[in-house]
Amino acid sequence: MDRIIRNGRIVDGSGGASFSGDIAIRGGKIAQVGKVDGRGAEEIDAAGAVVAPGFIDVHTHFDAQVFWDQTLSPSIYHGVTTALAGNCGFTLAPLSGRQEDTDYLLRMLSRVEGMPLVTLQEAVKPDWRSFAEYLDKIDGTLAINTAFMVGHSALRRAVMGERALTDKASAKDIESMTALLELSLRQGGTGFSTTVSPTHSDYEGRPVPSRVAEREELLALAAVLRGHPGTWLELVFGVSEMKEEHYALASDMSLSAQRPINWNAVQINSSKPELLEMKLKAGDYAHQRGATTIALVPAAPMIVLLNFVNMFVLDTIPNWSQLVPMSMPDRVRALADPDFRAQLIQGAESPEAKQGGRLPNWDRVMLEGLSLPDNLQWNGKPLGAVAASRQRSSLETLFDLAVEEDLGVSFSMPAESVDEKSWQLRGELWRDRRCLIGGSDAGAHLDMLNSFAFSTQLLGEGVRRRGLLSLEEAVHRITALPAKCFGLRGRGSIAPGMAADLVIFDPETVDCGPIAMRNDLPGGEKRLYADAMGVAQVIVAGEVVANDNRATGRYPGRVLRSGRDTETVPIGTWLHG
Repeated sequence: MDRIIRNGRIVDGSGGASFSGDIAIRGGKIAQVGKVDGRGAEEIDAAGAVVAPGFIDVHTHFDAQVFWDQTLSPSIYHGVTTALAGNCGFTLAPLSGRQEDTDYLLRMLSRVEGMPLVTLQEAVKPDWRSFAEYLDKIDGTLAINTAFMVGHSALRRAVMGERALTDKASAKDIESMTALLELSLRQGGTGFSTTVSPTHSDYEGRPVPSRVAEREELLALAAVLRGHPGTWLELVFGVSEMKEEHYALASDMSLSAQRPINWNAVQINSSKPELLEMKLKAGDYAHQRGATTIALVPAAPMIVLLNFVNMFVLDTIPNWSQLVPMSMPDRVRALADPDFRAQLIQGAESPEAKQGGRLPNWDRVMLEGLSLPDNLQWNGKPLGAVAASRQRSSLETLFDLAVEEDLGVSFSMPAESVDEKSWQLRGELWRDRRCLIGGSDAGAHLDMLNSFAFSTQLLGEGVRRRGLLSLEEAVHRITALPAKCFGLRGRGSIAPGMAADLVIFDPETVDCGPIAMRNDLPGGEKRLYADAMGVAQVIVAGEVVANDNRATGRYPGRVLRSGRDTETVPIGTWLHG
């Protein structure tokens, strides 16, 4: 045997009771489970530790990070061995070959997914056109496995150029897009992704290309998947209140493709149970019509850091989108201008802003990133406290700080779902047959979201401290269950013949470590980062790729391609529960 893991507590991904035993690995696959005689070329003593299938992250944006970080950190250290990318319609392939289109996609990706443009421009050198060329450039270079969907905005821009931002697609445009999608799926793309979310605007504040598409175009593109085994659909609504038009779109896309469709994401607020039921109804609506929709549910309350640099979410406040096309110096000047401030305040106080459900309580937002000596004392403090000390309104104080700090202030809305009732609801949704644990957004929103470490957040808070799931059930829901829902062949379980993608962790200490900014991106840019706690080793295809938050320099990960590494999942039935 190449490697034998001895004396572990095996949680095999099935959801059944754990058991003690050994795991033998040969040729990248699991050869034996139980009592293994003989010796391996390498042996790992897992006494006192859990051995589980590698975790599967079903919603990532590693499409660009693959070019500067072969480990796809920090996900690898949190036990993720397979990541599904290309979500929300935002991909870097296929390309038209026109430089202006490539430049647009990089700038769009920077804006909507919070990846510093300097980093993208320094590290991503798009010398491909087809999806095959993009995948070939990645395959064999990474420590973990990846799969990539084909993004709607990339397709639309490749076919329609600048018109993608303004025009309804003609019959010829749709024909060209479906042909390009078909080719991309044949070359290994694992599905089709899109967004209709009002939060997804480009670097000039315009709707991203997929938001311009009409229903006919969405259904035509979804239908292409019928001819390609092992493909799936993904959609982002991005609205606080879902209506029948949203349910119908997801259901009809699923029926058109004859594939399940997953959508991102269900946020929990125990004070607004009616919004939760409104979103979950999407699954029932689809099931009644023979379709299948799956809602992704994060593993922990989401902390969102906002700022005046990327303007994400802030640009949905009336009048605030005027800041988006401005250069950074111009934004500073605008925020200092009393007349412009008056417009921003008017927008923030408008009925439309309050009705949208995204407006924070400005007094309660927590401040971060302040660097001037006089302002350092306010890091980690509510904006209202600073406003009171300055005898200014909270919004005026926020604008003052942004000007003083040259936009270098971030602020977070207090999490709405940290109370005990919300945690109980979260645990119920993790088990709900209409839902799947996911929505990490790993690789994106690098200065904004805390959700990238979903696996250790689930095991540390959800399992060990709160007991919302048993360890066996939690492992099942981030291994074998997503493998089943996405048709990932030979992954998600510990059994002979399965891929030897494994994680070894201490069930008494596994957790997500402190989340803080880390300056390690190309171009000297920063990102939110956290080490894993209690994760001893991560194994991909039988090779140890990480030891205690350190990469080993081995890169056995492979690009998973539709049909070869995936199989078709039928619709019209509940996928679990």
